[in-house]
Amino acid sequence: MPELSASYGAVDRRTAARLAESVLARDSTLTPLATFHDWFAGVAERVYTEATRIPLDDIEGWHTDPVTGNIGHRSGKFFTVEGLEVQAPGEALPSWSQPIIHQPEVGILGILLKEFDGVLHCLMQAKGEPGNCNGLQLSPTVQATRSNYARVHQGRSVPYIEYFREAARHRPVTDVRQSEQGSWFYRKRNRNMVVEVTDEVELLDGFCWLTLGQLHQLLATDNLVNMDARTVLACLPFTGEDVPAVLGRGAGGFGASLARSCGARSDAVHPQDDILRWITEVRSASEVTVHRTPLHDVERWKRGEDSLSHESGRFFSVIGVHVQAGGREVKSWAQPMIEPHGTGIAALLVQQIDGVLHALMHSLAEPGFVDATELAPTVQCTPDDFPALPSGARPLFLDEVLGAPPARVRFDTTLSEEGGRFHHAQTRYLIVEVEDGETFEHPDYRWTAVHQLTGLLRHSHYLNIQARSLLACLHSLSGQPATL
Repeated sequence: MPELSASYGAVDRRTAARLAESVLARDSTLTPLATFHDWFAGVAERVYTEATRIPLDDIEGWHTDPVTGNIGHRSGKFFTVEGLEVQAPGEALPSWSQPIIHQPEVGILGILLKEFDGVLHCLMQAKGEPGNCNGLQLSPTVQATRSNYARVHQGRSVPYIEYFREAARHRPVTDVRQSEQGSWFYRKRNRNMVVEVTDEVELLDGFCWLTLGQLHQLLATDNLVNMDARTVLACLPFTGEDVPAVLGRGAGGFGASLARSCGARSDAVHPQDDILRWITEVRSASEVTVHRTPLHDVERWKRGEDSLSHESGRFFSVIGVHVQAGGREVKSWAQPMIEPHGTGIAALLVQQIDGVLHALMHSLAEPGFVDATELAPTVQCTPDDFPALPSGARPLFLDEVLGAPPARVRFDTTLSEEGGRFHHAQTRYLIVEVEDGETFEHPDYRWTAVHQLTGLLRHSHYLNIQARSLLACLHSLSGQPATL
């Protein structure tokens, strides 16, 4: 059985129930949903980022090493673009090399939590990132790399950072390091934090208080709630003896099944010890090996004036951008970014099994992971990549997702990936319910209850970033009546 990473462990019953009550609070007098979009549009007039593509050799403050070809910042901080060589015996694609972002420092993604009128609210920020397809998106209270909050850029300090750097002075609810995209980052981790405060908190320009119920409704809007907010929301401990009664209040069918799945005592197809043992077995059997390599040595990737791209024109490119910003710590900068080719798909098949909702999780290896594999959505792919892959590489269950009757699609929203490193990266997130009794047998997949996934998220490196986004999306369906 694997050793679980350090975390704050089990949360108390009262906090879990209070979080569930906030899920049911669909509006707030602090920031009414009826006026939220007007407020958001007003912030966009003064908080913005405008990214212009520039040649790779013209990225001010960055240089290309003449020996390795690696792209790095002159300070030695932030990140580098390097090469990665991957060996994956027995897989559809047994070996390849690629560019990858190496960012060893651990950043902070944090949400402040405070009770107003008996309901917990989250302090959220309207934040512009250079890679966002629509500029402004809703982000956590704090979203900062170590280089940023250490002010390597010599800009303004990060608002509210003191609450997270001195979390022990308040009430930490969640504090755990989690991975980011294992296909684009090499062993990248961020500290996902939620800290409850009781003191008065000054409300700065560009920030607002929202209930979890409001955030869950906003998740259904394309490209609004950003990736960093989603991963922190997913790490909230929505599990406990009292949670099903709260979330199931007035719910029927699917909603009641989801509420039961959040209960710590709910029956699951596979006991938690079996899930942990399965993860350990898959990781131990993995023969995937990765080696960092000079960017000059990545095969089949060609550097032109404007980008570093695969010879097939698929997958992604490394590009340069110059950024003008308003309402940020610095007013302008330049940087390299990864630009994916095509919209990704991340889909979760769910099923009501004996009245308890289960999700079909995939133990997936990605080259940038710290520990070989993490639990991923049922389907995670970019369909536009298929023509460049060997025959037979089409993911399992993709056809079941794309061919699902509309009435079975519980969630379908296109959401952005991290806009600080990726340029216009978007993923279509889907949750599809399959009928009870349908079987999907495969050694790399397991049906898991929601409370099991929540338990794993109290620790590091068990659910990947796409799975965490989908778990946040699944929680957004709490309290909904049956529609089937």
